[in-house]
Amino acid sequence: MLRLEGITVVAIEQAVAAPFATSKFADAGAKVFKIERPEGDFARGYDDVAKGQSSYFVWLNRGKDAVTLDLGSDKGKEALEALLADADVLIQNLKPGSLAKLGFGTERLRRDYPRLVTCSISGYGDHGPMADRKAYDLLIQAESGLCSLTGGPSEPARVGISIVDIATGATAYAAILEALIRRGVTGQGADISVSMFDVMADWLTVPLLNHEGGKSPKRIGLAHPSIAPYGAFQPKSGSAILIAIQSDREWRMLCRDFIGDEALASDPRFATNVARVNNRTETDTVVAAAFSKMDSAAALERLSVTGIALASVNDMAGLSQHPHLRRITVDSPNGPVSFPAPAARFVGEERNYGAVPALKPLEE
Repeated sequence: MLRLEGITVVAIEQAVAAPFATSKFADAGAKVFKIERPEGDFARGYDDVAKGQSSYFVWLNRGKDAVTLDLGSDKGKEALEALLADADVLIQNLKPGSLAKLGFGTERLRRDYPRLVTCSISGYGDHGPMADRKAYDLLIQAESGLCSLTGGPSEPARVGISIVDIATGATAYAAILEALIRRGVTGQGADISVSMFDVMADWLTVPLLNHEGGKSPKRIGLAHPSIAPYGAFQPKSGSAILIAIQSDREWRMLCRDFIGDEALASDPRFATNVARVNNRTETDTVVAAAFSKMDSAAALERLSVTGIALASVNDMAGLSQHPHLRRITVDSPNGPVSFPAPAARFVGEERNYGAVPALKPLEE
């Protein structure tokens, strides 16, 4: 039996954040009713790379029952009411206040369905000067300051995936599970609100505290702002290699066994991480010189023998062929699609994943 079998989730969702959360429910065996507007979730049209279907939609909607409802009509409201009568969870990411205008406000739902756990995802929450502003992933990356930390020195950049949406969906999923656990004790549901801005502000705590402590972070590309050497270096041939020196002990190992100059370990410019960060250019120059003397394979071998943490600087072609990439295959209206497996594994248990739903009205 899967962990969440017997749980019913009604999801009035679109795009990425809420679908990410509900995909986890579906994977765990919950019955997920995905409510789409008559024209469908607009994420169905984001691209066509997954056998003519959207990569986002295929990834995030496996295992759900997708139905279309016109919630502005009496018939659509009646159908939603019938679903909620048997539901454990209602999750939605419509514009703040939209469900209340349709007669499904949280106070009414709490009165009529006291065991129901509701979760509303928004850009900036229900109150405040930006509560009514539209919010998408990149908009929140910019507004929160995340873009100011991403990229090279010349200009800010977006994180290369929908990090805000994914983080928000994961936060919502965890909060709903907490509420369900508490309901098992008290019998009472909960009303949960998750804003994308709050999620990113939480995740940006360390750079914010650095800024407020007088050390505002700067963009330094593929390097760590607080640790050195921790970044990518180019051997004389082959792919770049990223190394991470986490302690002064590891720095001494690098100097002795890779750079070949043990005296650097006690040089006042480099002896401590604080000194190395303050002298980052000189530190990186010394390390880069050692890399330039060997090809990628030789550098990887020597670093591995030394016990230095490392990674190849891969691209999507590298990920596609990576020996540690686990995959699942799910059915879709256009045929089977293979993509990376969810990260959590229950040892000794095999999990099957449901099909990607076609767009259909509720009565079909």
